[in-house]
Amino acid sequence: MKYGILIISFFLIVVSCQGRTGQNTGGSSPEIATGASQANEYLPLIKNLKVGLLVNQTSRIGDRHLIDTLLALGVEVKKIFAPEHGFRGDKEAGAAIAHDVDAKTGLPVISLYGQSKKPSPAQMEGIDAVIFDIQDVGARFYTYISAMHYMMEACAENNKRFIVLDRPNPNGMYIDGPVLDLSLKSYVGMHPIPILHGMTVGELAQMINGEGWLEGNRRCELTVIPVKNYRHSMPYSLPVKPSPNLPNDLSIRLYPSLCLFEGTPISVARGTTFPFQAIGYPDPRFGEFQFTPKSIEGMALNPPHEGKTCYGVDFRNQEAPGGLTLRHLIEFYNLSGFKDTFFNSFFDKLAGTATLKERIRQGWTEEAIREEWQDALAGFKRMRARYLLYED
Repeated sequence: MKYGILIISFFLIVVSCQGRTGQNTGGSSPEIATGASQANEYLPLIKNLKVGLLVNQTSRIGDRHLIDTLLALGVEVKKIFAPEHGFRGDKEAGAAIAHDVDAKTGLPVISLYGQSKKPSPAQMEGIDAVIFDIQDVGARFYTYISAMHYMMEACAENNKRFIVLDRPNPNGMYIDGPVLDLSLKSYVGMHPIPILHGMTVGELAQMINGEGWLEGNRRCELTVIPVKNYRHSMPYSLPVKPSPNLPNDLSIRLYPSLCLFEGTPISVARGTTFPFQAIGYPDPRFGEFQFTPKSIEGMALNPPHEGKTCYGVDFRNQEAPGGLTLRHLIEFYNLSGFKDTFFNSFFDKLAGTATLKERIRQGWTEEAIREEWQDALAGFKRMRARYLLYED
């Protein structure tokens, strides 16, 4: 018995060391330790419990997947829940994810991005708790936080414990953009928060619970395992790409601004090796840089303007601005010869407001548009302060 305890203790030390991957790029500050790497904090919470996992390819402790760690520690993992892009993170944006069986572990994989985005009572049977461990990028329209919302709701309705293993937000130093108008609520915007909310998934889970945003004003039994040695102002380089079309730090910094182009005919370079690092359209008026989107399995099977030469801007040769900018959106709108159809029906859902496109159409400057957001942002910041786990 003592030998077994020694083995587990040694394994926990190894896990802790693996989790301190030095991804904090802020200099000599202590290394960041993600929630997942702190097994000694969450193992007591799931002792003798049957566990479900809402995880994907980012759910790692060093070079080891969380599932492998938990199984090696004797945790009774019963099922896996998969968000957009799938359990392995190899499905393109918007692709329906099918139920499956994980070949390595034999565990059932339940899709939360197929016929339903919320697990049914039957799918919640046979487990006592759900662990959420997915890397977010801090933008309201990034759908992992929507998957988290629906799982929290299912846990509240079915009396299951919900445990968040927190991770840093690589855009956590920014709070910017219009606050969502709930009349535009959708899977790419479920909460009255700005495009850049400056919170980790753990902090956001506390806000969802505390503000009564779950259906029926329910609250789930929530525990957050915080990140150690982290502040929102810290730069953080992701060790694993969070989704197929965010392959590096540059794309993650640009994503909050460039994703708005997904509500227009302008390409964000899906179907290239540099998605969310360039923009363009099949018309030379948009710039000298050229790229031609093509079908890439697991990234973009049918990218916009497939096979056509697009002209635009390459951000890989520029210093990427942090936070949110409307500069390029306004410029491309003004360059276009199709202003009446520049914004499609998806744009308002991404923006979270119907006024942004109208202000651009009316010729407002970026500064004037930003000024209109400030009162709502100030209200959000006051609410946000109640749920913070980390200093700014």
